[in-house]
Amino acid sequence: MQMLKQLNAKTLPRDVFTGIIIALVSIPISMGYAQIAGLPAVCGLYGSIFPILVFGLFSSSPQFIFGVDAAPAALVGSWLVSQGIALGSPEAAEIVPVLTLLVGLWLVLFSLLKAGKIAKYISTPVMGGFISGICTTIILMQIPKLLGGSSGTGELPELMIHIIEVCRESFQPMSLAVGGAALAILLLGKKFCPKVPMAIFIMAGGALLGVTGFAQRCGIRLLDAVEPGLPAWHIPALTFSRAHDLLTVSLTVAAVIMAETLLASGSFANKNGYKLKDNREILVYGLGNLAACLTGCCPVNGSVSRTAMGEQYGGKSQVMSVAASVTMAGILLFCTGFIGYLPVPVLTAIVISALLGAVEFDLAHRLFKQDRRELLIFLGAFAGVLFFGTVAGVVIGVLLSFVSLMLQTANPKRSFLGVIPGHEGFHSLERNTYAAPIEHVIIYRFSSNLYFANVNLFISDLEQAIKPDTKCIVVDSGAVCNLDVTAADRIEAFRKSLNRSGTELYFASHIGALNDRFRELGLSGWVEHGYVRRTIPAALKNAGFEPPYVLESAGKDGSGVQGAGNPTRMEFEWAFGVHAEAEMEQYTAALLQNIDENAAPEEQLSGILRAKGVWKDVSDSDQEELLTHLQRHIHELAEKLHLKESAVEEAIEARRMKLALRLMKNNPKAAEAVRIYNQNYEASLKEQEPKLYETLMQYRRQSLEHLTEVHPEYADIIHAFYADETRPAPAEEG
Repeated sequence: MQMLKQLNAKTLPRDVFTGIIIALVSIPISMGYAQIAGLPAVCGLYGSIFPILVFGLFSSSPQFIFGVDAAPAALVGSWLVSQGIALGSPEAAEIVPVLTLLVGLWLVLFSLLKAGKIAKYISTPVMGGFISGICTTIILMQIPKLLGGSSGTGELPELMIHIIEVCRESFQPMSLAVGGAALAILLLGKKFCPKVPMAIFIMAGGALLGVTGFAQRCGIRLLDAVEPGLPAWHIPALTFSRAHDLLTVSLTVAAVIMAETLLASGSFANKNGYKLKDNREILVYGLGNLAACLTGCCPVNGSVSRTAMGEQYGGKSQVMSVAASVTMAGILLFCTGFIGYLPVPVLTAIVISALLGAVEFDLAHRLFKQDRRELLIFLGAFAGVLFFGTVAGVVIGVLLSFVSLMLQTANPKRSFLGVIPGHEGFHSLERNTYAAPIEHVIIYRFSSNLYFANVNLFISDLEQAIKPDTKCIVVDSGAVCNLDVTAADRIEAFRKSLNRSGTELYFASHIGALNDRFRELGLSGWVEHGYVRRTIPAALKNAGFEPPYVLESAGKDGSGVQGAGNPTRMEFEWAFGVHAEAEMEQYTAALLQNIDENAAPEEQLSGILRAKGVWKDVSDSDQEELLTHLQRHIHELAEKLHLKESAVEEAIEARRMKLALRLMKNNPKAAEAVRIYNQNYEASLKEQEPKLYETLMQYRRQSLEHLTEVHPEYADIIHAFYADETRPAPAEEG
């Protein structure tokens, strides 16, 4: 049994205690939903013994709770009405267990067919919207009981109409006052003392109102009295008079139970970091319903409200289910008199409190901030459940997910690539401010498979980028794993059109299987004639372009340097894109905050200038950018290190000279780019913050003069790197 693996001596007392709470809270829930399903109220209590025990013993979920719940009860009740069978009648009591038996058999069949894999195609927003929709629906079903009426049924329009009718016809102010006060206490207790089992105290207080007669005098409804004793087991009497209808509705109910419970239990599993065995779970759902039919109960499924309550009180294993089952059996044997004293609004408040904790408000807020498209999927599933029911909610959510996926693949990430002087590889022109395109060449990255919905976008991008002097187009197809017939035909026609105008088209850097796909789609000539290459440089070489590449806005020898852009933040720009400047400033501030003032100042400064922090081993170029940012904080840095500002500036300049020497040796083009950027930055600083500029220039002149004396090898690099006004005066001869 799976439960034995979950046993833990530390959590056992809390699990047992939580199971008792769940059993007590299940009394009004189970009795109410049994009546909605057309059965006597006591049948709901019967369904809270053996089905929950079977589930607890064999489920792979350590925290989910099974029992009589809203969706199956509502479906069964509405079917009975459509068949002209009165709710609560002997005919209903006879036919509902047969329906439960068929539901159990359908679920066993679903398990054998391994239907659990459908849950893998349900996204987090769909699950969140689905659970939130169920919780909101059940809350709306329960609100009339707070007002003094009976539980509602149906979807949002029917529920709202029922609430209005209760307010008009049977509203009890004291019922609302007692239930509202109980709900307020529960919510406040959950916020300020979440570990205190407030539900027990509320239930005890409610029972006191019933025992003293206060509830009756104020018109507050109590639960119906229940005859003591356990249910008798019997096999439902099969009937063939409604065989077709029974098979149809039982299939629907089974599908709802499977989808709802898998989604709900999967949501809790994701949130709490454990995995479920989906097909095993479906089998357990079936066994639970077979156990329910033997006691004359309606179909049962996973209960979000009970599970939320178990999570609230710290339940960690299915000992909760076993304890709840045993507690319910004990109540039926010895404490049924207690049930008749429980006020309905008090117990309703307990249920609503638990459901509010299960609504995915946090997920909705997160999606609002991070991804509005995913938020629409969440809201679609949520509204679908509210207006059309659980099955429709899942279908709407899944359809929206696939529409979102189609939109993403139809408009994928793509970019044009260029070269950064002195650096290997090809870099996005959009994300790297110093990258420049190769003259007469277009390099284009397309981050999706090519198919009918996006091939026109692919071709349109390239057509707009083509110039009269374009000789070669190379598609970085590393993210392209497949293409369909439509894409193949359009790209082949595009290639022929390019060839007529003297431009060659290549695909490069993709997996070898894409070449097989080219051949399958009749494009074997692409492979045979070398229009597909293993690397971008190989494609360029085939087209007659070899390094050093001539860049646009550069000299014919490729040695020119673009004047715009900042090449010194490659790592940060790659990571943060347009936010690189702000992130570099935050990174600098974080370094300053983490200074240990008890350490030796020189040691601290040396560590900072080596850029040790969240980003380890940043490049020489990024360190140069970091030094520039540190200079802007020179006053704060000097105070923390207990050094003079001039000493801090000298250390910064010393570090900058070491980086400059290394760059000049290893990458002269990058060193030249750094020099140009520094000059542009200083000109900007002089204009925007003249006082800071003058202070830094004064410190720099002193620092460079001293460095030249101590390190003569720096003289040439200082002369090359700095403007005349910041260089130290040359030493006088003789």
